[in-house]
Amino acid sequence: MSATALSSATFYGRFAREFAEMALPWRAEEGPDPRLLVLNEPLATELGLDAASLRSSGGVRLLIGNLVPSGATPVAQAYAGHQFGWFAPRLGDGRALLLGEIADADGHLRDVHLKGSGRTPFARGGDGLAAVGPMLREYVVSEAMHALGIPTTRSLAVVATGRSVRRETLLPGAVLTRVASSHLRVGSFQYARATGDINLLRRLADHAISRHHAGAAEAEHPYLALFQAVIAAQASLVAQWMLVGFVHGVMNTDNMTISGETIDYGPCAFMEAFDPATVYSSIDEGGRYAYGNQPVMAEWNLARLAEALLPLFHDEQEQAAALAVESLGAFRRQYSAAWSAGMKTKLGLRDGLGDEVTSPLVHELLTLLQEGHVDHTSFFRSLGTAVRGHTEPARGLFLEPAAFDAWAERWRALGPDADVMDRVNPVYIPRNHLVEEALASATGGDLDPLKRLLDAVTTPYDERPDLERYAAAAPENFGAYRTFCGT
Repeated sequence: MSATALSSATFYGRFAREFAEMALPWRAEEGPDPRLLVLNEPLATELGLDAASLRSSGGVRLLIGNLVPSGATPVAQAYAGHQFGWFAPRLGDGRALLLGEIADADGHLRDVHLKGSGRTPFARGGDGLAAVGPMLREYVVSEAMHALGIPTTRSLAVVATGRSVRRETLLPGAVLTRVASSHLRVGSFQYARATGDINLLRRLADHAISRHHAGAAEAEHPYLALFQAVIAAQASLVAQWMLVGFVHGVMNTDNMTISGETIDYGPCAFMEAFDPATVYSSIDEGGRYAYGNQPVMAEWNLARLAEALLPLFHDEQEQAAALAVESLGAFRRQYSAAWSAGMKTKLGLRDGLGDEVTSPLVHELLTLLQEGHVDHTSFFRSLGTAVRGHTEPARGLFLEPAAFDAWAERWRALGPDADVMDRVNPVYIPRNHLVEEALASATGGDLDPLKRLLDAVTTPYDERPDLERYAAAAPENFGAYRTFCGT
């Protein structure tokens, strides 16, 4: 079967064509025995891809890059990045390839991208491969984030390659096929700036405006407007992470998109017991990317973007720096406004209530949650039940509920709306013990736990009586949780 018979979608090679300096032509390694593990059929339809064809042998080969469709131009993208605060001028796609762009049903270009497709010249000593478990983790968590309404890259498919991958032990290998508005990152601009080619930097900024922030083109200072648009997008995104208890785990500048989508689900997890110091990544020994640090680190990353863009802001360096600092000052205001508005909604409080009323209430609540080691997701969902007169589910989460009772009395006096709360407080998230259970089973060949978990987390707000275990916190014997990046 030919690649063109697999889909009516047209692949474009716009990034590969326009940014040859940042796009290394490359081919995916052959998968000796590829087997489809999971396919996102609704997303395939959205992209104009025929799901039945993708399930065919030729379609599976397309999904791992072994069958290249007409118009696709597989490239490894170059980018730089600050990794845990240390600058690396040449990172790039060490185990990933951009197949090309396709237009979705709304006419927007979307990147189709492979992860785990083999070594590239950017591999930096790695094997370029990925194991089944980490690729399925990204599938589960990214689709859960999408269902929660949080901007994210999407997962189209995971294909087992039939090749073993050596980590601590031999594991079955896999490729994730990922879809994004683009893969432009803060690190992309850091790379362009590091080359010293200001024309490349300008062309990249024009490309970002065209792909993501078209309104900036009409501004008096388009590149400053681009920076401001990225600030706004990231302020909104990180506020949404915080409101659902998501911990990204590795917020390096090469993992921050220009579009404002969440990208690279490596050592990520959802916080269970509320604690700002929560860290799940095995490599984040200092807690740089702990849950409570995420807004600060987002602002730090945006400062690095500003440094990369300075030559485009103004010809005079001091004036350019002043404009960057002024623009960056908006991040904290925008983040705080987004988080505060989101928290009011989680508590079912009407918009008209002033911060002088809600801020002390929210601060006291977070203190109670932290002191009581209260499960974040379970608590906020159970508050809707408390509005309806059944307080025990929320109250029972506290070992010493008297302080909660006092808080709840003041909160209920403000007239919270339970229906509003149920629309924003999920019942189901990818709880860590359930994710590990599903990944272990899938690695062993049993996909049923994965399918059941996906069924729950992709309809996160609809409570169902047959899914109680997917709403429950981890058992006590689950222990401390650590995740790994998968390389």
